[in-house]
Amino acid sequence: MPGKIRKRSPLKPPERPYIALGLEGSANKLGAGIIKHSPDGSTIVLSNVRHTYITPPGEGFLPRDTAQHHREWAMTVINDAFKKAELSIHDIDCICFTQGPGMGAPLTSVALVARTLSLLFSKPLVGVNHCVGHIEMGRQVTGAQNPVVLYVSGGNTQVIAYSQQCYRIFGETLDIAVGNCLDRFARVINLSNDPSPGYNIEQMAKTGKRLLPLPYATKGMDLSLSGILTSTEAYTLDKRFRFNENSREGDNDNIITPADLCFSLQETIFAMLVEITERAMAHIGSKEVLIVGGVGCNERLQEMMGIMAEERGGKVFATDDRFCIDNGIMIAQAGLLSYRMGFQTPLAKSRCTQRFRTDQVHVAWRA
Repeated sequence: MPGKIRKRSPLKPPERPYIALGLEGSANKLGAGIIKHSPDGSTIVLSNVRHTYITPPGEGFLPRDTAQHHREWAMTVINDAFKKAELSIHDIDCICFTQGPGMGAPLTSVALVARTLSLLFSKPLVGVNHCVGHIEMGRQVTGAQNPVVLYVSGGNTQVIAYSQQCYRIFGETLDIAVGNCLDRFARVINLSNDPSPGYNIEQMAKTGKRLLPLPYATKGMDLSLSGILTSTEAYTLDKRFRFNENSREGDNDNIITPADLCFSLQETIFAMLVEITERAMAHIGSKEVLIVGGVGCNERLQEMMGIMAEERGGKVFATDDRFCIDNGIMIAQAGLLSYRMGFQTPLAKSRCTQRFRTDQVHVAWRA
């Protein structure tokens, strides 16, 4: 349903309404969203449509197959977005698309759709950094003023803070991202990918009873997650491990279940994330934390971060799955902010890149 969100942009209210279409397809989520910046200073979500490519349990999503999914569903999702917004493509000011980071083939498929629409209807293109899209939508929805941002998703794990028209990366993963770590372990224990492996790990972790020792690898402001994943997988080869919790043998206190492993993996990783986020808060003197990205929906992560923030006299901001999980509306929001500052992406420079760093973006719309 369309909804009105309080304004967070430092830009002056526009003299006329500005409307943007945002297209997201950096991984297995294909999204199209339409957003409106009004002269009264409000930002209105007119539509936010998403379709997810879901693979069978135990399988990840390959770039080629994911790109094919995006090509097959692109026009359905876009048409649905315009229908829900009660607009046509002639009503929009610009077409915003994810330029990176992400998986090469899916990114290119969605960019091709954006270029085609731009040429057919003479609409300017605006390439958007996926990470900045998450941050700007998070700021808009929650009203966070100047938070430390914890960006946690399938492909990215970063602690970020704004300074001098740039989102500076204070710390990040040195190997795999948090979401990737959780997804890969979900495949090991054959969890469903519907609605997402990370969500199903979160639910299973709620019934875990044992906190098992796992590597805790924070390295200054950075962290490493490949070792903790390997160690968690190793427990599935332990003679005490039982896939079926009801078929226990011997002393129940020695049994290790999938729920115990999910619980231990979450608790350890989230403790590491809280630690490096707190360091960033202390460094810049902020009392706000904004959690964005698909893993940011995890209620246990929000709870642990909330405990830390409360002890510092601060507050945690997070969104629900409409805006936390990859979506087109976040690309529309960041793209429209950029467009209103006079930025457009020429067709010749609209190529995608898998390695588009958060700190490469000129955040001209922030003072």
